[in-house]
Amino acid sequence: MSTQIKSNPVAGVQEQTLTLLVRQVRFEGRGINSYELVDPEGAPLPPFAAGAHLDIHLSGGVVRQYSICNAPRERHRYVIAVLRDERGRGGSKALHEQLRVQDIVRVSRPRNNFRLVEGARRVLLIAGGIGVTPLKAMAHQLDDAGIDYEMHYCAKDERSAAFAEEFEPMRASGRLHLHFDGGDPSAGLDIRDLLNAPADGEHVYYCGPGGFMKACAEAAQHWPAGTVHFEHFKAPERGSAEHAANDANDSFIVRVASTGQEIEVSKDQSIADALLEAGVTMETSCCAGLCGTCKVRYLEGEVEHNDCIMSDEERVEYLTACVSRATSKVLVLDL
Repeated sequence: MSTQIKSNPVAGVQEQTLTLLVRQVRFEGRGINSYELVDPEGAPLPPFAAGAHLDIHLSGGVVRQYSICNAPRERHRYVIAVLRDERGRGGSKALHEQLRVQDIVRVSRPRNNFRLVEGARRVLLIAGGIGVTPLKAMAHQLDDAGIDYEMHYCAKDERSAAFAEEFEPMRASGRLHLHFDGGDPSAGLDIRDLLNAPADGEHVYYCGPGGFMKACAEAAQHWPAGTVHFEHFKAPERGSAEHAANDANDSFIVRVASTGQEIEVSKDQSIADALLEAGVTMETSCCAGLCGTCKVRYLEGEVEHNDCIMSDEERVEYLTACVSRATSKVLVLDL
């Protein structure tokens, strides 16, 4: 998972980050490097579960998010993998060019909006391109837990597929299936056929680029509620099935429950930005509804949710201050 991050020097953020050593940089596939991050003194790192991601702080105030892709049992390291995107906004290129072995880098503690659900009888993992990173960690966790799973990894060709050596035991056992389409999605995995008939107790997890995500969402529409899970590494275009954001609403008032302070949020302003301008501490990260850093409970008001991470149950109680809008005149936040 990678997305552009908005720098936010909020009090207390420094204490929430870790200072880690780049122990290894490894070529994994065409345009893909993996980065092994460890404690400089060899201490164990904070635990994480499959699906977690880190904020990586680079020079010039650039911050990016990347999924942790190694096995959660490995407490001595975090491994991320980054595809250099020449058409992106520069974050992946900056990371490829800046991070070197023995460098010290500041990262957030692991956050997770893409956890494996307990109780699944069988798990289906579907990866598109660099979207394989969180699913790789899931495969390790499922292996360790002895849970039945099957993984499908879609890429342009063999050279574009990462982690060939690590994946070989999974491929040899029949757990992993590789699909190379040569750049033509119609020549690759038939996602609709794969998701045609969900088994009892089966859950599906998918992550990849926009077109791939759309294909998976459409193919899984008939799956039982609560069995389909996904993570975007770029905010979907407006109008897609997963992210039907409306045009900017009129201004509204946010009330801070603990102080009674009222703050106007203009139609061209996010709740997070309005709070920060008013001096209310609000940590932000992706500013696209992808990471959950600015997730906050609301006590009163009606909300238009434009995030890509929360369930319907969570949205009854929480909003993401970077992209959510109020449809009521007043919104009371539990701050």
